[in-house]
Amino acid sequence: MRKVDGEVQAWTFLDPAHALAQARAADEERLTGRPIGLLHGVPVGIKDIIDTADMPTENGSVLHAGRTPSRDAHVVTRLRGAGAVIMGKTVTTEFATRAPGKTRNPHNPAHTPGGSSSGSAAAVAAGMVPLALGSQTGGSTIRPASYCGVHGLKPTHGLVSRRGMFQLSRSLDHVGLFARTIDDLALLLEVLAGHDEGDPDTRPRARPPYREIAAEEPPIPPMLGFVKTARWDEMEPDAREAFSELVAHLGDRVEEVELLALDAGEWQRIIMDAEMALNLAREWATGRDRLSPSLRARLESGHTVRAYDYLRARAGVPALVASLAELFEQRYDALLTPATFGTAPAGLESTGDPAFCTLWTLTGMPAVSLPLMQGASGLPLGVQLVGPRDGDARLLRTGRWLAECVSAD
Repeated sequence: MRKVDGEVQAWTFLDPAHALAQARAADEERLTGRPIGLLHGVPVGIKDIIDTADMPTENGSVLHAGRTPSRDAHVVTRLRGAGAVIMGKTVTTEFATRAPGKTRNPHNPAHTPGGSSSGSAAAVAAGMVPLALGSQTGGSTIRPASYCGVHGLKPTHGLVSRRGMFQLSRSLDHVGLFARTIDDLALLLEVLAGHDEGDPDTRPRARPPYREIAAEEPPIPPMLGFVKTARWDEMEPDAREAFSELVAHLGDRVEEVELLALDAGEWQRIIMDAEMALNLAREWATGRDRLSPSLRARLESGHTVRAYDYLRARAGVPALVASLAELFEQRYDALLTPATFGTAPAGLESTGDPAFCTLWTLTGMPAVSLPLMQGASGLPLGVQLVGPRDGDARLLRTGRWLAECVSAD
């Protein structure tokens, strides 16, 4: 593992002795004959914006260097309760924004792994852990999952508690899940999903059997709506060709859907910039000269957002969610759309463009990236499926069906 990470650099904190101690304790617990959890002994990577009481959580910033929380984040508590071994902390971009960390793409270290959940996606892709947690406020789970060739899930907003995770934007923040298979995503979601009084955006509701539903055969072949978006012509040619071939292969189980012109991207930017400026007010006041130029620019933008524009953007989201919900109620099981503009860009100066993810983050709808294709370079190219809010289990089932359709060709 040390040899692999020497090239990939997915970890910001890794203590092998502590991980082994957790694993030995799990072995001893199993020998007692007492019931064990769903993730007993399974190693999991944790993005370094998610608090761990026994490890530093530095939020990818020199301003928080050496920070050690006093308690675990809610999701970490759930993982430990399920028997997971918390392997270590994975690299995040600065405060989960756009300034890259040190991580490299496992498929080609000269290319970005994406961000902001760079280390989590790369650690799973490199085989260092089977599961990892990240986050998404723009495209920080779906994009690195696509670039690194792993499964990535952004659940419905409010399905998984964010208590103990660095808050960038309450309206947009999601916990993100990375795994090697759909089954593993469903297993991880089953452990993490649920109400938490410490996160006001979660709510009490019955928990679906995610693993069972995801493993089922759909009662009828799903119908997909293919959403190109207005940015289709900006995609890399090989990515456009790959999606065109996929749509042709699916035949009558997919049809193109053109969404009305929206200000969704601008709404997402306004909400994110304003809430970032509020949540990073202390860092701005005490250490702005040590923030990256890109983050300083975003915070400066957030300081200029008018209350009217912020409230108008927030007020527009429910109607947008309702209009998209009609597509699922009347016709489609999921929407098929690119996850990224193409394969991972060369160089480590940028984590890529999240434009194909922001609408689904803004609306809080579940989205999954499936590693089904490759670009002309041989690098992975993810396929994004989007479902209705709270339709996470069925979305995973549809993702399994799509993967089987592609593999059967």
